[in-house]
Amino acid sequence: MAVPVVRHGLRMRKFFNIKNQDVAQWFPGHMAKGLNQMQRKLKSVDCIIEVHDARIPVSGRNSLFEKRLGLSSLKPHILILNKIDLADLRHRNKIESYYESQGVKNIIFANCKKPDSRGIKSIIPTVSELVQNAERFNRSEEKEYQMMVIGIPNVGKSSLINALRAKHTRKSKATQVGGLPGITRSVLERIKVCHHPKVYLLDTPGVLSPRIPDVETGLKLALVATIKDHLVGEDIMADYLLYRLNSQGNHSYVSYLGIDEPTDTIQQLLVSAAIKNNWMVKIRDHRGIQTVPNIMLSATKFIKGFRTGQFGTLLLDDTPLMLEKERNN
Repeated sequence: MAVPVVRHGLRMRKFFNIKNQDVAQWFPGHMAKGLNQMQRKLKSVDCIIEVHDARIPVSGRNSLFEKRLGLSSLKPHILILNKIDLADLRHRNKIESYYESQGVKNIIFANCKKPDSRGIKSIIPTVSELVQNAERFNRSEEKEYQMMVIGIPNVGKSSLINALRAKHTRKSKATQVGGLPGITRSVLERIKVCHHPKVYLLDTPGVLSPRIPDVETGLKLALVATIKDHLVGEDIMADYLLYRLNSQGNHSYVSYLGIDEPTDTIQQLLVSAAIKNNWMVKIRDHRGIQTVPNIMLSATKFIKGFRTGQFGTLLLDDTPLMLEKERNN
């Protein structure tokens, strides 16, 4: 039997007890239409830019991209690990080694909110070098380059496009940015993102794999907002987040929520936070109208704290252990 982790005199869970959950119901419809659109555009593309959330460097990647779009084998391919301002990158070298073992050689860590950051600056030169050294087939006479940006929902594809435009054309935003998955719903008209060389980019809808392999992967996807919260449930998401923070000895949620001490019980955390912050709601029961703690609001605030970096930089994948496990499979 595993011995629970002890923090601040409290016995913390060493493993997350995943109850029976049907992850199939979390998937927001089959996204084959978007993937089919991407395939039809491949002939007009010189390079594929895959954007990924650096907080889930392995578990959130859609394996269908490789199977359907032939990443690296058909077209030059760059993997952008975005949102590094929110990710704990102490295992950066192991992440790079893992992807190199999977045949992904061109990896750029980036913060797409900062057009002048090193990662954003390196994208166009990397694209130019890769395209110049690749067989362009039917596009060999073209003097311009065309890229396609792909990724699962809400990883920052639109932010990347806007950052490249801001850096290389000094133009305003070209595509809508949203905090919820599913903002980009179809392949858009091409967008110029650089003058010298002339580089155009096709935006695409976020596409999840139609099969989420397990509940824990689904919870990670939900926490980084690639699946809409209500499909999973804010309460189970909050419970998983509490487990991840406690397992890393990170109790910054205590001051953020204004509660008295760390806890390993999600119900205690949500009720305490609601009472401390006066997050109350009125309900009607057999006794009439009652004012009770709004635990769903507490869960939403707790999750928002993670997404906005209030608990520091974090990884949801268990690197390097998870990376080694993935490599051996």
